[in-house]
Amino acid sequence: MTKKRTDEPWMAADDYGRSLPKFTVNLIVREIARALPFYTEVLGAAVHYSDPNFAALHFAGLEFMLHADHAYDHHPLYARLCQPGLRGTGAELRVLGVDPDLLEKRAKNAGATILKTATDFPHGWREVMVADMDGYIWAVGVPLPK
Repeated sequence: MTKKRTDEPWMAADDYGRSLPKFTVNLIVREIARALPFYTEVLGAAVHYSDPNFAALHFAGLEFMLHADHAYDHHPLYARLCQPGLRGTGAELRVLGVDPDLLEKRAKNAGATILKTATDFPHGWREVMVADMDGYIWAVGVPLPK
């Protein structure tokens, strides 16, 4: 793994790994610095830690992480990461409990990609669908009244 961090990390990798919940998400992005504004300004995620290799974030009860492509240069996924185009097709990261109308406004202000404006759906959510700079799709919303 190629590391661009020049100082010590916020905590040991194995301590962080053991602290994670049973289910979490790791998104591999081209550049952490380029990705973070979407996650902080649009989603409203809190950043526990970030460096050029890695970021640990919290959003609506979800602990998740970002890794930069270069941190995966010795990983079996690396050949796929080198291919051009958007990532994440076929997966939606769905988060319930976040106001989709407010998130849509933040996405517009940040110039983020809005795939579907805030809409009431038959599955019982009002949600907005937005994509980050690498193409990962977030469907974020609230339950509709019965």
